[in-house]
This record gives sequence, C-alpha cells and structure tokens, in this order.
Amino acid sequence: MTLNEVTISRAILEEQHQALIDHLEMDAAVIGGGPSGLACAALLGEKGVKCALIEKKLSIGGGMWGGGMMFPRIVVQEEARRLLDRFGIAYKAFEEGYYVAKSVEAVAKLTAAACDAGVEFFNLTTVEDIMIRGNGRVGGLVVNWTPVDMAGLHVDPLTMACTCTVDATGHDAMIARMVEKKGGALKVKGESFMWAERAESQILAHTKEVFPGLFVTGMAANAVAGECRMGPIFGGMLLSGERAAELVAERLGR
Repeated sequence: MTLNEVTISRAILEEQHQALIDHLEMDAAVIGGGPSGLACAALLGEKGVKCALIEKKLSIGGGMWGGGMMFPRIVVQEEARRLLDRFGIAYKAFEEGYYVAKSVEAVAKLTAAACDAGVEFFNLTTVEDIMIRGNGRVGGLVVNWTPVDMAGLHVDPLTMACTCTVDATGHDAMIARMVEKKGGALKVKGESFMWAERAESQILAHTKEVFPGLFVTGMAANAVAGECRMGPIFGGMLLSGERAAELVAERLGR
C-alpha cells in the first residue's frame, strides 16, 4: 500500500478527539495512573462503569516502574497475592508471606487490564481545578495539557463532568488538596514517616469518600488521613484500588 501522511494524522486526530468528546461526561474519573489508580480503573471498567484515567505524565505507572531505589522489583504481601493472580502478574515467593514481582510487568499487566476493560486513558493531561456546584459535590474536572502547565502559558482549560472522582495522585493527594484549598470541608493531614506495617494495615480504612463525590485511594488516602508511608511494598496499593472501585461502583448502583 501507499502511505499518506495526512491520512495518518487524520486518523490520530479524529479518533482521539472522539474519545475526548465521548468522555466529557462519564461515570467515574480516576486521577493518577499509579498502581492503585490502575487497579481501580480496571475493576471499574469491568463493572461496566464509563471510566477514564487521567495522568499528568507521559507514562503510566507512577512510582511502580522504579521498584525500590531503581531496582525494578516490588514486594506484595500474602493478603494481596490474589490480586497478582487476578491480573496475571508473575511472582516468586521470597519468605513466608512475601512475594516478589517485576515492576515493569506489574505496570504492563495492570495497564493492559484497564485497556481491556474499556478504560480510556488521557495522559499528559493535568487536572488544574475541580467543579463544585450548588449541590456541594465534586462533579467535574478542569483539565489542560501538562506542557501548558509546565510552560506557564496562559491557556484556558476545558472541563469534564463525572459523577465520581477518585484521587489516586499519590503522596501529593492533589485533588483532595484542591478541595481543601478552596474552602471545602476537608482536611489533608499529609503523610507521616515510613512504617510499612502500619501504613499497609490501615490503608483500607482510609480508602473512602472523603468529600461528596470524591474518593481517595492509594497513598493519596494515607496522605489525607495523615498516615504513614510504606515504600516499595505494593499490596496495599492494589487492595486500596480494589476497595475504591467497590465504593464507587456501589455509589453508582453497579
């Protein structure tokens, strides 16, 4: 066949524009493509929830890519091993209750699961504000291209409406902080020091709806609660993502 450069460009533009238009209104938006966000989005998609994952960086995966100090391995404890099986992530037993997986495979399998479930990805997209109307609920997102934000350009954003928003932005808890900054009844305490046992054992209790329409998962959940961090053990991230998906689906009646 003879290739036409304009046809290639048209294919990209038409398909992505249509995806954006289709998701200007959706059931759930997951902000942050780390392990908890990926797990949450994948499981929501499997439940038939119209869901998009918005990631400010070029790549998906958050801190999971680097494993521990750039050694591309992660640890998952016994309680979350079933989720490694659930997403087809290979692992090896290290000691009793400790399982080691390849960080690159984990990101790839979680991302593939979300894609297979129909989740739409918008990377290089920054959430710069949220929409709260008279009902007092987080009902939408104010978005712009990440390069616009990085360059400090004065370019007005666009908006996306969503019934439920999941803050999976990690340590920064960016969406929760937006609510707090603008006077919402939400206090972000900020994450505490490293204590893996405490952080992992408490994260499910912190994974919840913290403001009408806003759910927190992963390290964002621990940051809002003032809980400890846990380092390169990722069982809590996966379990928290699963829990957030359950809560959002319940809120949506799915």
